[in-house]
Amino acid sequence: MLKTLKKNYKKGFTLLEILLVVAALAILAGIVILAINPGKQLAETRNAQRRQDVNTILNAVYQWSLDNNGTLPATITTTATEICASDASDCTGYIDLSALTSTGVYLVAIPEDPQATGNGAGYGIMRDANNRITVMASGAELGETIRVTR
Repeated sequence: MLKTLKKNYKKGFTLLEILLVVAALAILAGIVILAINPGKQLAETRNAQRRQDVNTILNAVYQWSLDNNGTLPATITTTATEICASDASDCTGYIDLSALTSTGVYLVAIPEDPQATGNGAGYGIMRDANNRITVMASGAELGETIRVTR
């Protein structure tokens, strides 16, 4: 009789064991997703692009200035104002830096903020009383301040 019982006994996982394994995998997947935090990673990537663009604009302004006897583009004011995008239909209320893009020597196009909309590039520019230029990214995320002055 014992022999027949052993033959009918089937090996396998119980429903409870399978549910426990699935629950454990779901918990681990949740932890990994929280650790990676894709929203934060994307925001950091956009901020890295903003830092690069700010430096690119500032370098182009100074290269233009060097080639023009040390004068800065006349459109740069002492008030922080957003830069007009290269493909903008109207630059009213924005700083027009088309002098940097007209020949393609300094910039091919004004860099645009990854989340910029409208006629503005998403970057601001100003000069101080000593003709030092500041370029800033007003749309920086994660509480960062992206600003470079030279």
